[in-house]
Amino acid sequence: MNGRAPQHGTRALHATGRLLSRYWTVLALVAAWGAWVRTQHLNQIVAPTPAAVFGDVLDNPGAYAPDLGWTLLNAAVGVALGMLLGLAGALLVWTSPVLSGLMTPMALIMRSVPVVAMIPVIARVVGFGTAAVLTITTVVSFFPVFVLAGSGLRAAPAATRDVFTVLAASGLTRLRLLLLPGAVPALLVALRLTAPTAVLAAMLAEYLLGTHGLGQLFARSVTFMDPARAWGTALVATVVSVLCFVGARAAERQGTARFT
Repeated sequence: MNGRAPQHGTRALHATGRLLSRYWTVLALVAAWGAWVRTQHLNQIVAPTPAAVFGDVLDNPGAYAPDLGWTLLNAAVGVALGMLLGLAGALLVWTSPVLSGLMTPMALIMRSVPVVAMIPVIARVVGFGTAAVLTITTVVSFFPVFVLAGSGLRAAPAATRDVFTVLAASGLTRLRLLLLPGAVPALLVALRLTAPTAVLAAMLAEYLLGTHGLGQLFARSVTFMDPARAWGTALVATVVSVLCFVGARAAERQGTARFT
């Protein structure tokens, strides 16, 4: 028994050291936040302390869960639609140089316009509510998928393409057996890029146009002067975005190992 205690203590120290080495920037940021509130003698209405924000999130999970579910649903559907449309656009560009000349400049123009600037136009076209939120998250997700899927479709090795040419494979066979599997790693990179962004885009759209979600929870908290809830909403959105990135990166690693 006495010999095991030092081993457990050493393992705990090693685990703590790994956590600190990996997440020390987060801890430093929280510490700086608390120090800033205290040294500036800020009122809780202006800036709540980390303890107040974390306490509100941990003590009232039911206040966040329904709106978090809406935001995750909007982000997931938006990413799915954006990936489908982006892949479809990349396939159209691959099939026709004429379509490439038409669609690529349009996609670049869409990407160069800030999302906030598109919100009034989208609201005018599709109205307010869930439709507008889904449209915005889809638009945000479309461009990375369009670009990376197009790059993936053109990334097949020349030797492999020559084999399909020698075998007189049709364009559909070439696409199904060679190009689409080869584009999977690029699609997973696009997923890693769009997954966290879609959560924040959905929250922004909900704040301005929606009726549910973390964006509306933030708006209500600001309106009723509940800063701990407002900052807690931002904290939850940040954590969820990071988790989406981590999950997408894990999927990317597995998919890349499988298809390369």
